[in-house]
Amino acid sequence: MTADYASLLHDWPQYMTAALLVMIRLSGLMVFAPVFSSPAIAPRIKAGFVFAMTILLAPAVAVIPNARAELDMTAIFGEIGVGLVFGLSLTLLNEALLFAGTLLGIEFSFSLVNLMDPNSSIETPVLGQMLGWLGVLVIIGAGLDGTLLTAVMRSFVAAPVGHAVMGARTGPALASMASGIFLAGLQLAAPVIAASMVVEVTVAMVSRLSPQLPAMVVGIPLKTLVSYVVLIASLAVWPSWIERHFTALLDAAGRLIATA
Repeated sequence: MTADYASLLHDWPQYMTAALLVMIRLSGLMVFAPVFSSPAIAPRIKAGFVFAMTILLAPAVAVIPNARAELDMTAIFGEIGVGLVFGLSLTLLNEALLFAGTLLGIEFSFSLVNLMDPNSSIETPVLGQMLGWLGVLVIIGAGLDGTLLTAVMRSFVAAPVGHAVMGARTGPALASMASGIFLAGLQLAAPVIAASMVVEVTVAMVSRLSPQLPAMVVGIPLKTLVSYVVLIASLAVWPSWIERHFTALLDAAGRLIATA
């Protein structure tokens, strides 16, 4: 027991340095990652969570093979980069949901209906906020927040502290992932867009056969009603889509860190 205490006292600077690097890596989640970056969580709670995770992880991280617990600019920027890769990759899910809400708002004739988003402090489409809260509920309900923390803990094995370096391909890879926002948002809004288009084509054809039919008066309420029905039906498949997309982004972030 005396030898263990002596070893611990001798190596405490290494543990403290490893703890600081772990804290830097975890801080990226508190800035960008869904749920963890929410302003609804008080800053002191975020700080306490990061501090608690650091205390739990630092002893194990410090003894990982190839770990270099040295406080220099390379190590600091490397840990910041790992945290930002995780955070920025997962925040793309929120942007895809916001873009889908924008497309849905156009189909619902809600393009001018915006609300102040408390998370970003900017005006966002009302349906975009609805999808954003749906994404948060799915992440919490499916336990994806725990999956994120597990992936971050595994990243200390793939990229030990002091060895994390963001390569030149990391930036283009993140930009390529960001371009998927438009495709993902279009996939979510596609059923409603298709139903709305069918209604518009049908009303246009009927108005050609019967010119006395007030197409504008009939078309807008009918399109909104059909869009609502399709939207409610789509809610049955959206949670599984959000879960798969979150997992795919998390895996992509892990691959970027492992190959950096």
